[in-house]
Amino acid sequence: MTRPIYINGRFLGAQFSGVQRTAVELVKALDRILAQYSAGGCPNFSVELLHPPGIRAAPDFRFISVREVGSRSGQYWEQIELLNASRGGTLVSLCNAAPLLKRDAFTMVHDAQVYTAPGSYGALFRLWYKVAQPIMGRLHRRILTVSQFSLNELVALKIAPRGKINCIPNGCDHVLSLEADPFVLEKFGLQKDNFTVSLANTQPHKNIGLLLRAFEDARLAGHTLVLFGSASAADFTGRGYRIPANVRFLGKVTDRELAGLLKNATAFACPSLTEGFGLMPLEAMALGCPAIVAPCGALPEVCGNAALSADPHEPGEWVAQITQLLGSPVLAEELRQKGFRRAALFSWDASAKALLDLLVDERRD
Repeated sequence: MTRPIYINGRFLGAQFSGVQRTAVELVKALDRILAQYSAGGCPNFSVELLHPPGIRAAPDFRFISVREVGSRSGQYWEQIELLNASRGGTLVSLCNAAPLLKRDAFTMVHDAQVYTAPGSYGALFRLWYKVAQPIMGRLHRRILTVSQFSLNELVALKIAPRGKINCIPNGCDHVLSLEADPFVLEKFGLQKDNFTVSLANTQPHKNIGLLLRAFEDARLAGHTLVLFGSASAADFTGRGYRIPANVRFLGKVTDRELAGLLKNATAFACPSLTEGFGLMPLEAMALGCPAIVAPCGALPEVCGNAALSADPHEPGEWVAQITQLLGSPVLAEELRQKGFRRAALFSWDASAKALLDLLVDERRD
């Protein structure tokens, strides 16, 4: 039997975000594929997810085993206890961080935003990743990332050489299993096809202030901007933004509520100045919601010609794209169909298969 594969399960205790979504869905898909292979007599190695104490409920896998290791949490657990627990095996880490001194490691670095969007992160966070990423790039066996855009940035910043990095894109098909909340419009007092959805996020690179300026335009006076997520109106006004009367802050919503919002919205708006992938516009397209994105970061690569584009520095362009969708059911339907086709290209099973193939190939030496 070949040496085991261990998965860094620290993400099970982390605040849920797009990065954690990638880890959860990729590991679930990997388990599905391994269970199928196992039924046919393969593979000849074990896969075990190692996690710290105090996590939420551990996943119920068919092939991958789950084990609590160590007694601590956070960086100590990852750098010391996980390092010790994974000795003798290959460690797969999917959330930007891993034990720095673990050489037999496949580590996913989603983006280089601590370099390209430093204002979105605290000083200690930036310092840690600026130290850690080049060390991982030098010592770890392979670096994984989620887009060609991120791959090129990691190379340009000398975090890792091009030949050491593999691109494994996100999937988006997890949203297809969601049962949309049928009462979401009534719950939030919204009108079908008369609101645009985006994130309530104050990080500068997310650029939500641009949407607030766009919705001051009289042409959108009867249209609502719906922002979901942890940031509140007070968080934005505290940073000097004005909140137009047609902007609603919903707070955190459930997956079912979000699915209901996207299935009934005019559009999903993503004005980010950079994204390592851009999962939310793809999720929106998978659910039949037209997307409007900035031509920045990996968004053009991920969305292709299935989304409308608008300048992230020109509120008027966002007003024009939204009003164009409101005035043209034909265009809206064309974008829905393009979005369905584009989203279908990104599945978690395909990404997990690419990861498994890479692990098998690299571990033959």
